[in-house]
Amino acid sequence: MPKVVFQQKDKEIIVDEESNNLTILEIAQKNGIEIEGSCEGSLACSTCHIIVDNEWYDKLDEPSWDEEDMLDLATGLTITSRLGCQITLTDRLDGLKVALPVSHNDVRLNKKKY
Repeated sequence: MPKVVFQQKDKEIIVDEESNNLTILEIAQKNGIEIEGSCEGSLACSTCHIIVDNEWYDKLDEPSWDEEDMLDLATGLTITSRLGCQITLTDRLDGLKVALPVSHNDVRLNKKKY
């Protein structure tokens, strides 16, 4: 049973997940952790932006070009920023540590329509 550790503001939330193959976004939403995911994991926004702990970043698969493109829309971007909808928890990632950014901004969602 893999677990993921969410750092949110000044608290740490540890979630033991019963099944593999859920994304970090799905796990967070399932457990009441404040992460938006406006596009519901379809890689069309950056509202599930997370910051992966330095020790874990290199253990993840490389982000796709599409993910990197969406990350350009996120505020508070770091060298270990990823989209939660693109990381699937597996036994290999048991203990993964991620932090939620202090604020979220998705340029695409904030554009005014004329």
